[in-house]
Amino acid sequence: MAQEQSTSLLSSLKRGIFWNFGGLYFFYFAVWQLIFTFLPYWLKGPAGMDTTASGLVFSIMSFGALILQPIFGPIQDRLGLKKGLFIFVVCCILFLGPLFQWVFLPLIGANQILGAIVMGAYLSLCLNGGVGVIEAYNERSSRAYHFEYGHARLFGSLAGATASFVGGIMWAKNTGSIFWAMTFCAAVLLVLISIVKLPEDHMAGAVQAEDSNNGEDNEPISREEWMSIFKNRSFWGFCLLIIGSATMYDVFDQQFPNYFASFFSDATAGATFFSRVVSVQILLEAICMLFMPALINKIGAKTGLLIYGGILFVRVLGCAFINTIPMLVFWRLLAALEMPFMLVSVMKYITRVFDKRLSATVYMYGFGTAKQIGLTIFSLVMGNMYTQLGFHHAYLLLAVLIAVFVIGGSLLMRSDSKVAQVEA
Repeated sequence: MAQEQSTSLLSSLKRGIFWNFGGLYFFYFAVWQLIFTFLPYWLKGPAGMDTTASGLVFSIMSFGALILQPIFGPIQDRLGLKKGLFIFVVCCILFLGPLFQWVFLPLIGANQILGAIVMGAYLSLCLNGGVGVIEAYNERSSRAYHFEYGHARLFGSLAGATASFVGGIMWAKNTGSIFWAMTFCAAVLLVLISIVKLPEDHMAGAVQAEDSNNGEDNEPISREEWMSIFKNRSFWGFCLLIIGSATMYDVFDQQFPNYFASFFSDATAGATFFSRVVSVQILLEAICMLFMPALINKIGAKTGLLIYGGILFVRVLGCAFINTIPMLVFWRLLAALEMPFMLVSVMKYITRVFDKRLSATVYMYGFGTAKQIGLTIFSLVMGNMYTQLGFHHAYLLLAVLIAVFVIGGSLLMRSDSKVAQVEA
């Protein structure tokens, strides 16, 4: 079996292609951060939406991902390193500035429900559904151009911190400028992706230039090979682990800001302080991403995913008993370790255990779709638990669910330790 080659950060920094893909991550996740930070404020303020319609926007975004990611995955695998689907997603982002100002706002004024559905569906193309295209294309490119996916992905963390800071200034001056900033980011993305040159030996189903397996990896993907994914117990174990970790991470985060703010007599002060904690967390994530690829190469991607689930379990369980702000801050900052373990381990596990030609399909089904299904179910369940039991008891229940799904999934997943030993 051909193995992916570990690449040092120092050697990557000397190559223009690395900075090119780092830029792609930076400007895409700047858009992501701007939307998820400021859209709730825009919906409530300038758009004048009630809470029901606002919630519908995010529900439609998640539901759209359930439809789009299973479609986008096979398409991207057929395209290989071709840019068509990537450019389509970026072009959707390019129109966000005009759409928010001249289409979405008047539509919401006419009919909030219709406006929420149209906006949510379009944003799903850009974000919840489109993110799988961005991640899968960049991961595949990291193998083709010989740099570590995790090292380029840290630019996404830097974008999160930068967009939160700069976006706050822009929002205070002109709320509409946020969405035009997204259009600007898309324009930069189009420039960056246009200057990426395809390898001479690229093919629709290619996985990487040096990973030929005597030409087998460049053969067209058959229907039987696609269907074999769903007969692989590692795939179903991976889905269960993702539901128990990535899904529960988001479920935990949905109401955590309110829980955090409840420790302050002034809720506004609590929210402001929490935003600063999140900024520090994101910067720490970027630092952790520097050494995470090398660490995962040594310990294995499955082990990395188990550590990710373990840290999340500790954080959730700890929050059920914590009653001081300093400890709550420390527990929140542990998330800076979680995300690097998850981001690097997910991609490495997929490319080590499954056919690399199907990496986009496995990612969008096993990670994207499984996560969105879990969110649809457990967001409702835990929302009710918070109301019925309170945060402390609800966190105990959430910790149990995390343990059950992570352990159950890991028992089904095949180890990638032999591949990890070769790469290390």
